[in-house]
Amino acid sequence: MSGEPYPPSNSCTISWSLHCICSTIIAEVRQTAMVAKDMVLSRAVIEGMIADGNVIVIYENLVLRVDAWLPRHPGGDKIVFHMVGRDATDEINAYHSEETRTLARKYQIGRVEGTWKNFIPPIQGGKFRKLKQIDEAVSLTDESLCGSSDDDDGVCSTGACARAKSTTFRTKSASAEETCENMEIADIIYSPKLEEIPVSASLFAEYERKLVERDLEKYPSLDYDTQLSITRKYRELENKLVREGYFQCTYWGYARECIRYLTLASLAYYFLSKQWYLTSAFFLGLLWHQLAFTVHDAGHLAITHSFFWDNVIGVIVANYIGGLSLGWWKRNHNVHHVVTNDPVHDPDIQHLPFFAVSTKFFGDLSSTYYDRLLKYDAVAKAMIQVQHWMYYPILCFGRFNLYRLSWEYLLLGQGPRKGQAAWLRYFELVGMMVFWYWFGYKLVYQQLPSAGVRIGYVLISHVVTMPLHVQITLSHFAMSTTDLGASESFAQKMLRTTMDVDCPAWFDFFHGGLQFQAVHHLFPRMPRHNFRAAQKHVIEFCNEVGVQYCIYGFVDGNKEVISRLGDIAKQASIFADCSNHMMQEAVATGKI
Repeated sequence: MSGEPYPPSNSCTISWSLHCICSTIIAEVRQTAMVAKDMVLSRAVIEGMIADGNVIVIYENLVLRVDAWLPRHPGGDKIVFHMVGRDATDEINAYHSEETRTLARKYQIGRVEGTWKNFIPPIQGGKFRKLKQIDEAVSLTDESLCGSSDDDDGVCSTGACARAKSTTFRTKSASAEETCENMEIADIIYSPKLEEIPVSASLFAEYERKLVERDLEKYPSLDYDTQLSITRKYRELENKLVREGYFQCTYWGYARECIRYLTLASLAYYFLSKQWYLTSAFFLGLLWHQLAFTVHDAGHLAITHSFFWDNVIGVIVANYIGGLSLGWWKRNHNVHHVVTNDPVHDPDIQHLPFFAVSTKFFGDLSSTYYDRLLKYDAVAKAMIQVQHWMYYPILCFGRFNLYRLSWEYLLLGQGPRKGQAAWLRYFELVGMMVFWYWFGYKLVYQQLPSAGVRIGYVLISHVVTMPLHVQITLSHFAMSTTDLGASESFAQKMLRTTMDVDCPAWFDFFHGGLQFQAVHHLFPRMPRHNFRAAQKHVIEFCNEVGVQYCIYGFVDGNKEVISRLGDIAKQASIFADCSNHMMQEAVATGKI
């Protein structure tokens, strides 16, 4: 009858059939996706994908396309860009929890076989060909190889045509058979050729060449087997330290820290109430100095190992109490950890116009972190020539620059806008306003009696934090700034660009763990109270692999930094004299 519903039995049958069909389709889609994820991708395909703008990273032989993750990455997008086309296994394991490493696998689109040979990432100047261009290059190679065959039927007897289609690079060889083998393994090892080293001015090509020569002689070979051996031993050491509990937080250490913080805060408040204003400022500065070490730990998730709680701790301490942005610090510091001491990429050594630790700054160097030119202008030319004299005075005002960078990061929205870290921006902004309310308005404006006292209070409380800025620069300013290329292992690069500072165990609190920078750069998520115990294992590792472990006393370390700054200042003076002479000569000859 028209308008009557289907019988219940028919409705159930149809629904069940649709359910079965949908389930089958979903199962087939999942099966296809799983098969696709397990597909072996050739080097040519991966190069072509990167050339098309995809963000491809290799992790434990898995090919990850992380474009969708970039807006959500709590550590910012810059650090990811430096891993494009590289095996980022050590970096990902060093900086991320097991939960995050599991999440990363969701972005798998395939896998690679064997040990991956790193590309130079696009952000570092690497050039990538689209798949069509690679196919055309391989076709030309095929024709030349097949044309040299002795076979009557024109088929390449060496099998070059078949094998070349799945490879990317060609190296020169004496025979077609050798060429095929070289193309197949594509053992891309970058050893910097002296004539290819980029410098700001040809005047300093020889100076930069000598630095590279020194590093190549001083450190293990960049060949594949040597660097792979270092990587394997580093991973063995990391697994050993995990098993022995070095990555477990020593909470009694933080109990002592909290006692120290409360003591300093109480002294600052006590002397403020007694109207000993400048003494109060001194203890407040000491409090900020000490609190920075806990912010550093929280930024590396080294306290609770929980993303939520470590970020809450970090923002409360950094923003609400210190007026500095934890998010800015993480974005900056994470890039520093993967491209340590690279003049073009590492923001921690990009301090023009005040400091230069490489002659590469003697020109308009383009910073990939700041996305702008670092101009070697008239101010920089004057300041760099006296930087070894101005090192300590300028660092006295370092905290003021951190305020600027923090507000720039938050107001311009440079942090993640999506994902689990998106809310931190608003939490931080509230924290910054709370800080300036209690410090700027309630304390400085309302509690202090005059403009002179206010200025003195602000200056003293900020200058007292100067040793922190010395500590941060101490472990890197005197170390290598050369780029040894994509084949250098993570462990060797960290040890080559970082030094430790020796001090008595009872004085560790003053340095806040940052004196063990080499240990920290190898294992950034290790709680700092375990660094001293882990140091002996790192020294044993260095002795085993033949990588120098650099450690100086605090005084000697400062001498090394001042010596390096003085050397660059000398080069700056030479550069200025030569530039003036060339200008005078050009004027005299009528060229300008």
